[in-house]
Amino acid sequence: MLKYLCDLSIVNWGVVLVRRDVFDWFEEAREELETAEQLFRLGRYAHSCFHSQQAAEKALKALIIHLKRVVHRSHDLVELYEEVREELALGDVVERRLPELSAYYTQSRYPNAGLRRPSAEIGEEQAERCLEASRGVLSAVAGKIGAKI
Repeated sequence: MLKYLCDLSIVNWGVVLVRRDVFDWFEEAREELETAEQLFRLGRYAHSCFHSQQAAEKALKALIIHLKRVVHRSHDLVELYEEVREELALGDVVERRLPELSAYYTQSRYPNAGLRRPSAEIGEEQAERCLEASRGVLSAVAGKIGAKI
C-alpha cells in the first residue's frame, strides 16, 4: 500500500519519502518544458513562453507539495517562489526573470492582456529568456526532490 502513496527517492545519501503526486506535478512540468522547446523550434514564440511559464509553475508546485503538503491556487511564479525561497536557490538570473516569465501566463494567450497580438509581438529573444528561466527552475526543483530533468 505504501507504494501507492509515495515513492522512495535518494537525496544526499539519505532516504526521503516523496509523495507520488510530487512526481506527478514534476513530470507534468517536464512535459510542459518539452512542449515549450518544441514550439520554440517551430517559431511559435508566444506559445513557447506560455508553456515555459507552465513548466516553472508546475515544478514550483511540486516542491511546495513536497515541503508543505498543500498548494494554493496561484499562477504567480513570484508568489509561488516566495513560499519556498528559503529552501530553493534559483540564482540571480533566474530569480530576476521570474516576473517576466510569470506575466506570460496571460500575456502570451490573450490579445487584450497587454499586447495587441501576442503571436506577432512576442519574439525569439523573449521566448529564449523564458526557456532559460524555466530550465533553471526545473533544475533547482529536481535537485530538491531527487528527480531528473
